[in-house]
Amino acid sequence: TFGGLPKGRPSLVCGAAGCGKTLFATTFLVNGATRFDEPGVFMSFEERAEDLVANVASLGYDLDGLVAQGKLAIDHVRVERSEIEETGEYDLEGLFIRLGFAVDSIGAKRVVLDTIETLFAGFSDETVLRAELRRLFGWIKDRGLTAIITGERGDGQLTRQGMEEYVSDCVVLLDNRVEDQITTRRLRVVKYRGSAHGTNEYPFLIDAEGISV
Repeated sequence: TFGGLPKGRPSLVCGAAGCGKTLFATTFLVNGATRFDEPGVFMSFEERAEDLVANVASLGYDLDGLVAQGKLAIDHVRVERSEIEETGEYDLEGLFIRLGFAVDSIGAKRVVLDTIETLFAGFSDETVLRAELRRLFGWIKDRGLTAIITGERGDGQLTRQGMEEYVSDCVVLLDNRVEDQITTRRLRVVKYRGSAHGTNEYPFLIDAEGISV
């Protein structure tokens, strides 16, 4: 992209399970905290905080250490369909309050929401869902946060909920392929408003040094 993700705006990182979305997003936060003095918030809707910490430790990422230093906040939000009261006026106000508190508590500049489909799981009212997606992305922009929102690859579209329609700034597609018994992760920038970017697929690695394309 000739300069990274758009600052102060949300980017959508989508792909199938196992393609590296969570690792990609975690690396984004770790690099921000350790290299650019930009604290970050990781809000997970699937993986518990302790599981995330353990899963990325093999890359040399000390998330607990960053939390202790006030450079990172990790919040696991359980979304139970049976506990949600869908009144027709369902909104994300509670999420905004919780996320806003985490951001303010450490002065965060970066945010990760992983994986967004879980947040909307079970909701049948597509109109409400899409309205809340727009509001979520608007909230992130209004706060000036550089954010990664991860999404699962959909059938015939980039994401299950068609979120790419509402993220006008940056959309990155990750892929994981096995060819000749060799696994290769690939990255493609589908959309990047206001910046020149390559349109091809690029192999990438995630290791202790970060993301190498």
